[in-house]
Amino acid sequence: MIDEQLITARIAEIATFADQYPGAVIVLTGDARRVLYMSNRGLQELDTTMEELQALGENYHPVFFNAEEAHEYIPKVTELLERNDLSYAVTFFQQVRTGPNRSFAWYLSTVRVLAQDAAGRPLLIMSFACPIDPKSHLTAKVQRLLDENTFLREHSATFASLTTREREVLGCLALGHTSQEIAAAFHISAQTADTHRRNIRQKLGASSSFDLGQYARAFNLI
Repeated sequence: MIDEQLITARIAEIATFADQYPGAVIVLTGDARRVLYMSNRGLQELDTTMEELQALGENYHPVFFNAEEAHEYIPKVTELLERNDLSYAVTFFQQVRTGPNRSFAWYLSTVRVLAQDAAGRPLLIMSFACPIDPKSHLTAKVQRLLDENTFLREHSATFASLTTREREVLGCLALGHTSQEIAAAFHISAQTADTHRRNIRQKLGASSSFDLGQYARAFNLI
């Protein structure tokens, strides 16, 4: 079976049951850039049609997904394509523009290689996306985790300037410990603890306890 016939056959097969699932079923090209099929539920949630999606071509992702969060899942999709294993899948959170107002909503998506071409390369990619209830506590936790990952990536070089002892002291500062408490914990003088405190704030450019807490949480010090 040639590639085009395989594409047509697999999409027809998926389409027979896709609308029975409690989420959006999407079939994309082997590079995961263009939509070839989307279930009715997905089309309704995006407030679009298959004709409009196909006309978008590779602009599908820029139009419907949050580019600022893409760094969280693109490496996973890249790994999926490179691994090219029909039994392997990746799962991730992503923000999707939905409805006529194109407002962002959180989705949990699972992606796998659906079919391979005659040369054994990825031919079709299948995605199953479920919306997360905006009232769920999980939504806030996901956003907080992504924010911390973004902070970690953007400030890793700055954090690396801290010595091992300064990182230990940073964890204590983030928990609200005084210089006297820090001195007792590490068997140093209160003056040395104050020096560590000043050096940490200077290196990190931290002007508040909140700033220190951001570093401590992002780099797993607390």
